[in-house]
Amino acid sequence: MLVIQKVFWWLTVMSNPPLPSDDVAAIDELRAVYARLSEELKKVIVGQQNVIEQLVICLFARGHALLMGVPGLAKTLLISKLADTMSLSFSRIQFTPDLMPMDITGTDILQELPGGKRAFEFAKGPVFANIVLADEINRAPAKTQAAMLEAMQEHKVTVAGRTYPLDSPFFVLATQNPIEQEGTYPLPEAQLDRFMFMIGVDYPSRDEEIAIARTTTGQHLLQLGHILDGPKVLAFQDLVRRVPVPDHIYEFAVDLTRSTRPASSESPAWLKPLVSWGAGPRAIQYLILGAKARAALHGSYMVRLEDVMEVAEPVLRHRVMTTFAAESEGISSRDVAKRLVEELAKT
Repeated sequence: MLVIQKVFWWLTVMSNPPLPSDDVAAIDELRAVYARLSEELKKVIVGQQNVIEQLVICLFARGHALLMGVPGLAKTLLISKLADTMSLSFSRIQFTPDLMPMDITGTDILQELPGGKRAFEFAKGPVFANIVLADEINRAPAKTQAAMLEAMQEHKVTVAGRTYPLDSPFFVLATQNPIEQEGTYPLPEAQLDRFMFMIGVDYPSRDEEIAIARTTTGQHLLQLGHILDGPKVLAFQDLVRRVPVPDHIYEFAVDLTRSTRPASSESPAWLKPLVSWGAGPRAIQYLILGAKARAALHGSYMVRLEDVMEVAEPVLRHRVMTTFAAESEGISSRDVAKRLVEELAKT
């Protein structure tokens, strides 16, 4: 069934692209830009192609990403180098237990004015950037983590009763270490849900580690060239929103999300003892937006089923909470999401 669907929609796209000719050309341009971006990052990042693709999907879908991985896997390096390929402002916030909300958003500072007068002037914090790296976000207490919520959701911050808009595009990339628990503050589910993707960064292969040893221990560090600027990013973000979605793709995204909820009659019997609660409607939105962005990156003029399947894991893994029974059996939310996708694709 899956093969038949792929063939049918591929023939539909090839015979009659459902987009205006300008959008078709723009998607072709986006695919070429993504290829150049990947090649540029390969100069300093060995492997991690899936991670790079998921980061770029979040960027063009106007989402935020949380990178999860053990120390030393180049999470921070990858984010900073991705920023280097764009003519956008970049700031890094190192989250620590003593970090205060005003250290992120900014604060009013008393300034001397001509004539001996004084007045408060707002000094912008590091969140006022196009790309914000929230490094080790779980090391700050909940009050400080909450300072990011308004910025991530509404692209603005409120300080002393006054609201300040953030520049567009605005993109938060956070890192989290899954193995160190001492001195950390787990992110509340409400904040986790603000992240479009939770991206797992795994260990590289043996060949990749040999390449890392060869390329990163020399004298010279390569400088990356700028490939994108702000207006082009915004144009591609608008383009992604216009990528058409067939009706059966909407149905698949809804059915997949509803099947993650153990109290629902639509969830499979094997899932009910393994999951405490499942994903909400925001997961459906991100499944569709992520699939649109992935389709465009790969030069497709229409969302395909495989696009949704590829983004399902990073969308669902932090929105599906497993039970103690699942943890005792070594079953993660990532495993649950993967099995749901495979089973639903066969129906």
